[in-house]
Amino acid sequence: MTQPNIDELDRKILSIIADNARIPFLEVARVCDVSGAAIHQRIQKLTQLGIIKGSEFTLDPEMIGYSTCAFVGIFLKDPTDCSRVVECLKKIPEVVECHFTTGDYDMFLKIYARDNHHLLSIIHGQLQPMGIQRSETIISFNEAIKRQMPIPQ
Repeated sequence: MTQPNIDELDRKILSIIADNARIPFLEVARVCDVSGAAIHQRIQKLTQLGIIKGSEFTLDPEMIGYSTCAFVGIFLKDPTDCSRVVECLKKIPEVVECHFTTGDYDMFLKIYARDNHHLLSIIHGQLQPMGIQRSETIISFNEAIKRQMPIPQ
C-alpha cells in the first residue's frame, strides 16, 4: 500500500490531535500558527486519505463492569471458514478485536468479560460452537502501555 504524502504541518496536526482528539480546531490553529480554516481543511484531507479514522470516546472497561481482559488464540476446524467465523464474532459484543495472525493461531481475539465465569461462558457457549477446534486464553492483569503510534518524520 502506498503511503499518502503528508507534510510537516500535517504531522504537527496529527501529533496534537492524537494526544487530545477533543482539542478545538482553533487551538490547533494557534499552536500551528495557521488559520482555523486551514486546520479544518487539513483534517478533512487527512480523513479522506484514511490517515484519520475518526474520533471516539474511550471507555474504561473496568469502570463499566468488565473486570477481565483476555486474549484468546483460536484454532479453526476449517481455516477456510474465516469469513463466516468473523461474521459470528461480530455478533459477540465482548469481542473487541479480532486479528488474523502468523504463527500458531488462525485468529487472535481481545475479549472483555465481567469476570472469569463470564469469560468461560463466552468461550464455551459462543466461540466453540462456531467451528473452533480449540483455543488458548491469556488473561491480562493490567494494561501497562497504551498509546498512539508516533508520527513518522
